[in-house]
Formats: sequence, structure tokens, C-alpha cells
Amino acid sequence: MLRIAIPNKGRLNLDARSLLADAGLEIRSSSERALVASLGGEFEAIFVRAQDIPEFVADGAADVGITGWDLTVESGRDLESRLDLAFGRCRLVLAVRDESPVRSVADIPRDARIASVFPRLTRDYLARAGKTAELVPVSGAVEIAPHLGIADIIVDLTSTGSTLRVNGLREVDTVLESTARLIVARGTREDARTQTLDELTASLASVLAARERRYVMANVPRARLDEVKRILPGISGPTVIDVMNGGSMVAVHAVAPAASIYRTINQLKAVGGEGILVTRIERLMA
Repeated sequence: MLRIAIPNKGRLNLDARSLLADAGLEIRSSSERALVASLGGEFEAIFVRAQDIPEFVADGAADVGITGWDLTVESGRDLESRLDLAFGRCRLVLAVRDESPVRSVADIPRDARIASVFPRLTRDYLARAGKTAELVPVSGAVEIAPHLGIADIIVDLTSTGSTLRVNGLREVDTVLESTARLIVARGTREDARTQTLDELTASLASVLAARERRYVMANVPRARLDEVKRILPGISGPTVIDVMNGGSMVAVHAVAPAASIYRTINQLKAVGGEGILVTRIERLMA
């Protein structure tokens, strides 16, 4: 049984559930408040606080975990990322009040007070910059610290920066960029679970790859195939199939980036493409 630690609430919980379900590992529990749930077969989920997941994985209470890279690094435990899950994207930033003279890390005075929920990451960041400051550990509402005189500077998470701006704060530098990761203890011993972990990683990676692609099918003029190949390079080129009674038309099938699919459709129409069909892909393994 491979035990997976999953955040018990919030956006990370919802995104983790969605990813696992798309990989065929739908969470089966008797109650939304259940702390343990079956994922079918040889997988079991445990629900804990996102910030506790690095400890659970490092101590062996869970074989693998899904949590933010910021929390993983802050834990200081000997862990590694098996897979970037591409959700929960955020940045840990150094920020000051709008009127502050601090414009870069070089401007931080020696007597500065810095408030953060991430003291380890903040300390390491300052050390790399050759700076010293007094750290003020807080558990939340970091943005209010400069306004209350608790600290001159904060190190806090942001996605868009809007919360900082609303609170009269200005970003100075990025300390760390973070996403949700599939994490394991570094040097995990080779045993029967290793293959299962490899299969889990590959399965989740195939779902993530598929989310960024679309499957495109279209009938195009045989004479324009060279142009079509440039429009639809696919993974190793488009598949070309003769159409029964199609005459000068052939069918092409290929995988295309989802982000530019609107352009791909227009380009296919421009070379005489007809019957264009675009579908989502459940899995994509190169």
C-alpha cells in the first residue's frame, strides 16, 4: 500500500483531488471529514495540513506527498521533488511599504526587522545576499506588520501581487518561486513500492501533459500537406490517412498545444481544411 499525503483543505486539496481523479485514482471516503481514504488498488490517501506534509513524508508516515515547494523547502527536511504538478503557483517575495527607501536587497539596513511565516527561507535568502536582519516569525496576516510597526519589511507569498498593493506594499525581490510538487524522502530505499511510485509519477505526468494539448483531426488537400505539416508538427509529425472517395483530400490527425489551438484551426482553414475536430486528451505519454 502506497500512502499519499494530501492537503486537507483549500485550493491545493481541490487541485490534488482533481489531478488524482483524472489519473484514475478517485478518492473514496465515507465522509468529507475522513482523515484516511482509499484511492483504489494499492493507494491510500491521508489528509493533513499542507505545512505538515513534508514532516509526514520525511518521517515515513507517508510514502509520498502533494504540497507546495515553499513549504517543503521551509521544512528543512531531506526531501526531493519527483514531479512539478503545475498548480498552486505563487512567489515568496520581499516587500516594503510604498514610501520605504528600500529598492533592492542591497538597501536593507542592518537593523531592519523582517516579518515572515517563512523564517528559514528568509534567513537563507539574507545569507546569500550577505545581509543580516532581525527576523520576526508570525503565523499569518503578514501584510499588516509594517503598518503596526512590528517590522519594516515582510517576506510573504503572493500570486498576483494584488493583496500587497491593496495594503500599500511594494515588491522588492523574489525569494522563491513555488508550485505544488510530488515529494518523497531523498534516497528512498529500493523496495516493492519503488515501482508503484514510478508508475504513479508517470501517470500524473501523463495527465499534466495531456492538459496542455489537444487532439486535432481535419480533412485537408493532399497538395497542401507540406503546409499542414508546418501547422501540425505533432509529437513526431501528423498522421496522414487516405479518405475513402476523398479524391484530393486526406485526413490528418495530430496533437497540438492547447494554448494556440485557435490559431491552429484558422491556419488549417486557410489551407483548405474541412471537418476540423478538436478534442481533449486524457493521457499523453511520449
